[in-house]
Amino acid sequence: MTRGFTLIAVAALLALATTAASAAGDPARGKTKVATCVACHGQDGNAVDPQYPRLAGQYSDYLAQSLHEYKDGRRGNAIMKGFAATLSDQDIEDISAYFSSMPTKLSGLEGHVQGD
Repeated sequence: MTRGFTLIAVAALLALATTAASAAGDPARGKTKVATCVACHGQDGNAVDPQYPRLAGQYSDYLAQSLHEYKDGRRGNAIMKGFAATLSDQDIEDISAYFSSMPTKLSGLEGHVQGD
């Protein structure tokens, strides 16, 4: 009885882990989806123009949340809203995973925080 319950519990955990893994972003797929992003944010996510955020090395969940907020209007930027509107949930996860996997070129926040 205990062995059967243990096998069922292990199978359930494996099923949950597989589902979570398939929903998670894939940096390799993300790299193929960033063509519109790189014009402002750079191919590696390290924008050289200070008016555009550097995405490289940011937390994936933060990037995904930001894209969802642009998409649904909680963040107000017409350009980003237009780009985000075309993305599926999986696209957002993949793009976020890609940029979060890239090494950042920021050594600190000097010169990157308003009022600095």
